Amino acid sequence: MATSAPLAPSHQTALVSRGVALEKLTIAWNAAEAVAAIASGLAARSIALTGFGFDSVIEIVAAVALYARLRAEARGAGRVGERTALRVVGIAFFLLTAYVLVDSAATLWSRAAPRPTLTGVAVALLAVIVMPLLARAKLRVGEAIDSPALVADAKCSLACAWLSVTVLLGVGLNAAFGWWWADPLAALAMIPLLVREGREAIERSRGKPTSCGCHGECA
Repeated sequence: MATSAPLAPSHQTALVSRGVALEKLTIAWNAAEAVAAIASGLAARSIALTGFGFDSVIEIVAAVALYARLRAEARGAGRVGERTALRVVGIAFFLLTAYVLVDSAATLWSRAAPRPTLTGVAVALLAVIVMPLLARAKLRVGEAIDSPALVADAKCSLACAWLSVTVLLGVGLNAAFGWWWADPLAALAMIPLLVREGREAIERSRGKPTSCGCHGECA
């Protein structure tokens, strides 16, 4: 993120408050998504859908870290907790990587075809719509208030949207062509992106230069 001119205090406050609201929405959405996906996944004995629910729990962890950081600034405490939030988001990316590896390996090993349920498909479809909108809104606010942590969290939300796409892709291709392996392979293709984003978030939290040449305090 390029450094921009300082915002007027009132504009900064309004943007931080918007960020707090976005993180509240992220937490609420992912909590509902986790309950619905895990419950329907266990009922259908679907590894992919159950794992998708646990992915939502990981997203909640990142969102809570950002909520605490932005809430502190909204209350006048300044930009405290930026590096901690970055570190938590970085860890969340690595947890997502582990989830994709374990879930995909289990699916490929067991040759388990995705089992579509109305609830599961509805949750994934809504996530494909909601999460990119949330990610875009958080990205704009993060760039405006010069918060690498919020920008990283926006990318985490976008990654979750792509995982929703793989769930729908797996269900659709298995139903049409019997390609049960499409879902895990599509998810595995995301691993380089997840690792890169996680590594850059951790490096920024330590004040180290990233691949873009930025340090931890840059935007």
